[in-house]
Amino acid sequence: MKIVILDASAANPGDLSWAELEKFGEVIAYDHTEPGDVVSRLEGARIAITNKTCFTEEIINSLPDLKYIGVLATGYNVVDLKAASSHGIVVTNVPEYATYATAQMAAALLLEMSCNVGVHNASVKDGDWIRSKQFCYWVKPLTELAGKNIAIVGMGKIGTRVKEICEALGMNVLKVPHTVRSDDEYKLSDVLGIADVITLHCPLTEDTKDLINKDVLSLCKDGVMIVNCARGPVVNEQDMADALRSGKVSGYGCDVISVEPMREDNPLKDAPNTYITPHIAWAPKETRARLITICASNIEAFLNGTPVNQVN
Repeated sequence: MKIVILDASAANPGDLSWAELEKFGEVIAYDHTEPGDVVSRLEGARIAITNKTCFTEEIINSLPDLKYIGVLATGYNVVDLKAASSHGIVVTNVPEYATYATAQMAAALLLEMSCNVGVHNASVKDGDWIRSKQFCYWVKPLTELAGKNIAIVGMGKIGTRVKEICEALGMNVLKVPHTVRSDDEYKLSDVLGIADVITLHCPLTEDTKDLINKDVLSLCKDGVMIVNCARGPVVNEQDMADALRSGKVSGYGCDVISVEPMREDNPLKDAPNTYITPHIAWAPKETRARLITICASNIEAFLNGTPVNQVN
């Protein structure tokens, strides 16, 4: 059986093995696949594995042998599910593999905005401490998080883990689910005027696209810090850049942007007080190894006729 991985280097740039997939058949791994090469590379393949390589209706219509698409990620918007279903193709994803790593990144971004470790490390390496007349100095204000209000938007597994971390830091957590609320939870509009920090962990839907926009930002506390480890389009990036320049937002830390890789004209690229990482919350080696293991389990379940993590 032919198994083709279309963008292998995203999850495995060479520090891991595909051996767990090789037990099911011949594995052909391409580091990267351009849209125009998808059909030719999948010719005769029964199983395709993708991270971000798209499966449009046109592509799916051109692959009569394909029976399974395994998305090597939690998000599966890269596959036209309706087209896949119409051809009897099973589509699966890998949920929850990066819960701890993503929460860790959200905390890292928040702590960087609060402690300015990178700025001060650069200053020390430039010799500023050697030249200092005082035993300490700071080039940018630091913020103590204990006692601050943090609104966590999206109370799934990642949001819940972020809650535990923030409570350990002494913060007051305001839970803001993106769907049904319980008695101890809030609507976003309830917390805008009191939240010192807003961290986003909700899925990207029609309701959450541009969730953070100029109108919402205008209702926030002056100097609010915002973290986005959800999806880039949850935040209107032009509105965020404007709010950063005006000082309304004192810092924006994100691991995701609206179009990835980043474009030259992205408004956040040159905005002040931004802390941007290139969608790597999921990238610790341990996390990626777990991703591959679950991917293999998904394939095994499919071959046994009992698909798991099916999204169509």
